[in-house]
Amino acid sequence: MVWLLWWFAVLSTVIHAVRGEGVTYDGRSLIINGQRKILFSGSIHYPRSTPEMWPSLISKAKEGGIDVIQTYVFWNIHEPHYGQYNFSGRRDLVGFIKQIQAQGLYACVRIGPYIESEWTYGGLPFWLHDIPGIVYRTENKPFKFHMQRFTTDIVNMLKSEQLFASQGGPIILSQIWLWLFKPGVPWVMCKQHDAPDPVINTCNGMYCGKTFAGPNSPNKPSIWTENWTSLYQTFGEEPNMRSAEDIAFEVTLFILKKGSYVNYYMYHGGTNFERTAAAYVITSYYDQAPLDEYGLIRQPKWGHLKELHAAINQSSEPLLSGENITFPLGPLQQISTQYNTRSMKSSQKFDSLENWEEYKEVIPNFDETSLRANTLLEHMNTTKDASDYLWYTFSLQQNSSNAQSLFNVVSLGHVLHAFVNGEFVGSAHGRPEDRSFTLQNVLSLNEGTNNISLLSVMVGLPDSGAHLEHQFAGLYKVTIGEHEDKDFNNYPWGYQTTFDAPAGNDPLALNLGSMGKGEAWVNGQGLGRYWVSFLTSKGNPSQTWYNVPRSFLKPTGNLLVLLEEETGYPPDISIDTVSLIQL
Repeated sequence: MVWLLWWFAVLSTVIHAVRGEGVTYDGRSLIINGQRKILFSGSIHYPRSTPEMWPSLISKAKEGGIDVIQTYVFWNIHEPHYGQYNFSGRRDLVGFIKQIQAQGLYACVRIGPYIESEWTYGGLPFWLHDIPGIVYRTENKPFKFHMQRFTTDIVNMLKSEQLFASQGGPIILSQIWLWLFKPGVPWVMCKQHDAPDPVINTCNGMYCGKTFAGPNSPNKPSIWTENWTSLYQTFGEEPNMRSAEDIAFEVTLFILKKGSYVNYYMYHGGTNFERTAAAYVITSYYDQAPLDEYGLIRQPKWGHLKELHAAINQSSEPLLSGENITFPLGPLQQISTQYNTRSMKSSQKFDSLENWEEYKEVIPNFDETSLRANTLLEHMNTTKDASDYLWYTFSLQQNSSNAQSLFNVVSLGHVLHAFVNGEFVGSAHGRPEDRSFTLQNVLSLNEGTNNISLLSVMVGLPDSGAHLEHQFAGLYKVTIGEHEDKDFNNYPWGYQTTFDAPAGNDPLALNLGSMGKGEAWVNGQGLGRYWVSFLTSKGNPSQTWYNVPRSFLKPTGNLLVLLEEETGYPPDISIDTVSLIQL
């Protein structure tokens, strides 16, 4: 099978639409409007923040020495149903690009359409799964047809808004498929050492300053398409740190090896709102980036890179025209610095039980089901990504009372909650590195009919891997045998309360440290999944605070709703303000 490769295209455009000059390159750099450029780019994904945050994020990136804002285009939020497009709110791609233009920066638009990016299903809409004969990311006619249709629609939409550089717009780079669009312009290709002319092979990763041997032709520039400022985090995992010094050192090495384009992935990670995070990925995304999840400057990373960009830009002319030499700098010098840190301060607590309403999910039994099958149905193919949740119900006849039975369920992921005759009897879950698991418990069955109800839960769709269209989740095998007894308790399923918006303009976070696992909404806006009970090896939750954009709130009477799968104590929940401690 031939796997198609993902490309970047440097579009044949003019930044200021002055003359017919395009975006070209030689062995030293990209050439824009006839001028060589060393460009620093930062990834900021429009649906991982809000339109109200975009101006500040872009402004802080510009102040930090960023020349280009890079974003993916997220197919599955724009076309969740075939032929029905949505570009409103956080999906406003055009509005985001225009904000970049308004602040005088360039844009790189990575259309994909497959993006991975720790985004549910790699950005592909799940309805593709039901196209007969489809095989993702291959020489497959159904996939190419739908990919071409979407990509063409996006390009035409951006053209209609005059957003490409040849039209006076900010877009100078775009990721597209080579076999679809052949505009006769420079191409950039990630991590493909044998990329044929005129395609530019580039580098992804943390250490391209050391590992990248350079392009495969002296006529191609050195480009670093993804310099990871940390790593994304999964539930059950501690934060992944990367120091400012490590990033800056690698960038400096890369520039000294004739590098001329560096993109920071991510410059601002933001939030995986609603159900957009991929399997097991936490709701906060790349919070260790130079701009944190709330849009606050993270020091020393932001300032250190800003100074690096300024120093390199001051020397850009000799760097782009001269030859490099190496000389010793003398003994290593060390200094100690202090910098601002982030603080969470409780603004409002929900500590009165009288303010909370509790509700319980009705546990379904076999007689109430509408969809029946003789085999266990695959989870994703059954729910079509309309929900994380799928009930499996069984009816079992027992000839004697108080029979002791061993209950064994094998699941392909991700979480399972089990009920017998409406009573909770146990939970189990997989892990990012091993999503399949087994739930074993002991049941005490009644004489006559017993209703077994199993709630299968997805924690995001997978975003990568071969044959994505054939990956599976949900129950694989259920067996019941006799064994000793054991007791379990039931628990409530959801809570809701109202609150007023805290005063001021500081970012807000919902502290869910007292809860278990579920999802949260404010005024119908999904804050994302929480899983506080899934502890790291150090005994900490992977994420406790959850971003509540102020644009989600009204002055008074905001409705907070929690779907709680396990157990929790809502009175310990609080709304906290997020600020920087000034030193």
